[in-house]
Order: sequence, then C-alpha cells, then structure tokens
Amino acid sequence: MAIKKSSKSSWFNCFMTQEAVPVNKRKPEKKPDHPFASQKSAKRVSYTDLSSAMLPEELSNSLAGSNLYVFTLPELKVVTQSFSSSNFLGEGGFGPVHKGFIDDKLRPGLKAQPVAVKLLNLDGGQGHREWLTEVVFLGQLRHPHLVKLIGYCFEDEHRLLVYEYMPRGSLENQLFRRFSVSVPWSTRMKIALGAAKGLAFLHEAKQPVIYRDFKASNILLDSDYTAKLSDFGLAKDGPEGDDTHVSTRVMGTHGYAAPEYLMTGHLTAASDVYSFGVVLVELLTGRKSMDRTRSNREQNLAEWARPHLKVPRKLNRIVDPRLEGQYSETGAQKAAELAYDCLSHRPKSRPTMRMIVDILKPLTEFNDMPVGTFVYTAPTECKKSPTESPSKEEHKDDKKDINGHHHHQHDRRHRRRSPPQDRFRQ
Repeated sequence: MAIKKSSKSSWFNCFMTQEAVPVNKRKPEKKPDHPFASQKSAKRVSYTDLSSAMLPEELSNSLAGSNLYVFTLPELKVVTQSFSSSNFLGEGGFGPVHKGFIDDKLRPGLKAQPVAVKLLNLDGGQGHREWLTEVVFLGQLRHPHLVKLIGYCFEDEHRLLVYEYMPRGSLENQLFRRFSVSVPWSTRMKIALGAAKGLAFLHEAKQPVIYRDFKASNILLDSDYTAKLSDFGLAKDGPEGDDTHVSTRVMGTHGYAAPEYLMTGHLTAASDVYSFGVVLVELLTGRKSMDRTRSNREQNLAEWARPHLKVPRKLNRIVDPRLEGQYSETGAQKAAELAYDCLSHRPKSRPTMRMIVDILKPLTEFNDMPVGTFVYTAPTECKKSPTESPSKEEHKDDKKDINGHHHHQHDRRHRRRSPPQDRFRQ
C-alpha cells in the first residue's frame, strides 16, 4: 500500500528542485555474449531482501549497479507537460500512463528519447508493494523481450516509473480494439515467439522468476511488433533448492490463471506456461480470454477452445475470421497443438518455455498461406457525384483505421481507458 501523507510540507518538498542522478555512475559493463549470462554472474537483489518501509536513499543504494535513474517529480512534470491529457496513453490497475520526451540535456549519458511515465493511483488496486516489486525486478533484469525501465520517482507518497516508449501499445489493443486492422498471421507468430523468449529468460535465470500475470495487456509492442513483457508488480522469485513451488496469495487475472494455482496457491513456472497457452489461443482465435458477452459455454476461452485445438476440422472453425483465411494451415495446427499442451490440467505435462520457443521458431517462417480470392462489392443504390466531398461519417471511418505508421493516429488510439479486466486477489 502506498504511504499517504496529508501535511502540506510534503507537497511543497515534492516540487523543490533536486538533481536527478543515476543509481549507478560506473562505466557500463561489456554486454555478455549469452542472453542469460548477466543473470548467472551476480546475485540479484530480491524483493524479500528489502523492507517495504525503506527510504528512497536506501532503495537507491540497494540497486547500485542497475543503471536506473532517480527522477524528481518536477522533472517528470516537464517531461509529460504536467501529465497533459494530450499525452495520455491509457490506464491500468497501477494507474494512468502518459507519454513524455526526455532530451539529451536532462542527464549526462541518457539519450534523447520518448518515454512512457506510469503514475501510481493511490486509490487503485495496486500500491507501494507492487511498485517496489516492479523497480526491483525490471531494475536488474535486462533482455530484448522485457520492457526497459529507465528510472523511477520516489518522493513522499508519489510513486512513478519511467519506461521506454512502445509505439504500438499492447497486444490487447492490437487484437481486440474495434475498427483496427487485423494483425497478420506472421506477425502474430512473431509476437508469440518474442513473448515466449521473455518468459524463458525469466524461468532460466540463476534466480528464476515467475511472472504470474502473463496476459495480452502486459505484452507491449514496438514499431516492428517486437513483443516485450511489462508490469512486474505481481512477479515472484521462483522456488529454490529442493522446493517444487512457491506458496502465495492467489492473485492475477481471470481467464489467464492456471487452475491448480487458483485451487492451491502453489505457484510454479508451469503456471506461466498455462497463461502463455491462453494468450496463444487469443492469437489464434481473435477472442478474449474472458468474454461475458458470449454464451455461458464460450465465456472462458481456454475451456471452450481446448477441445477444438487438436482436431483440424474443428480448428478451422475457431481461427480468427478477421484473418480471412490468410494464415498457414500447417502453422495454425502446430500452434494449436502447442496451446493444447500448455493448457493441460496436469502442470507436469506442460512444456517448458524453452521447448515452446523451439517449437515456435519455425512457425514464423511458414509461408503455405492460400492466395487471396477476389471479392466483388456491389455498389449501393445511393450514387454520389464524383466531385462530392466525403461525409463526416466517412471522415470518421478514415480515423478508425489506426494501425498505420502515423504517430498522431497512434497517440489518439491510446487516449482511452481499456475496459477493466477481472483482476482478483484471494
């Protein structure tokens, strides 16, 4: 829970000018050749090593060597134009997210770049514990398929996080937003592979990490649709030694959480594998993990889709119709079989994330897609003069095709709140 203070002095102190400094001033170390080498060479600071009541200076000292920058609130107000509504990207369980821009004069060594600034909502579902967990994990873990945490702000009751900016938003937005252009099959497999590599990295680290909240809204996409995992607020250190699981409170999002975790609170890497299977089915079908607008039998995607995944004749019926048949049938069948195994109710029968990566790699290269057929659209009876200007409704439709490369269209598509997901705690 975030610490709240009501005294006026705390607000005054927040806006006093302070110099933001990087947690680490040492020369950058040479990047390891192996993607997991950095996690096997030094012991990572664990969330359990820290006190939730620690002071900002203590946190900074604990994360020495992480290359995180400590920003002041006034600086982030400048970066986001006072958290202007024109820079609003969206809002999740943590709080609102605004786009900003850091110039190269703000900090020596910090390049000019667009950023996403996430502000903790003190009245929201998450608090200081989740904020600190995010800082601890993303401050030390670096991988091409994890979103980069640039820095944070820790002043009085204020908790902010500064990330690299991901131009295409979340996978959830790309898949399910109305009027958006359908994501091509090859791109869907690229996203699945990237997300799988991110999870494999976490599971194979010297100190394994269980992500615990793998879902479409936590997979962010850059301009090339490279997938990166974000929001580590619920992440947990994995079991060590002879332990087979981590016992914890049941927390997550309905439709994604593994059934054995819901029943027992026992958390393992296989719990993440189940959640990955759900997202893979979302990519296959274009349906949400939980959709209460559908019939009772079809509301839970994993339960409804699993019987169809191993039967090619049934699979063709549930593949996303917005693909219009433009997908690799062989690739779809292999992806469906993989999803079927991930969704097994026996955790030990599920594949590891490394096995999943190996299975997905060739699926991004399958090109046995059918040639598109010509579709004739008959003209309507209402004819218009060739010189007549488009109506307002037609202009609206032009703006709805917001999957293009124009940044002003991209920003506009983010300025809305996503419908709340059924996130739960027990």
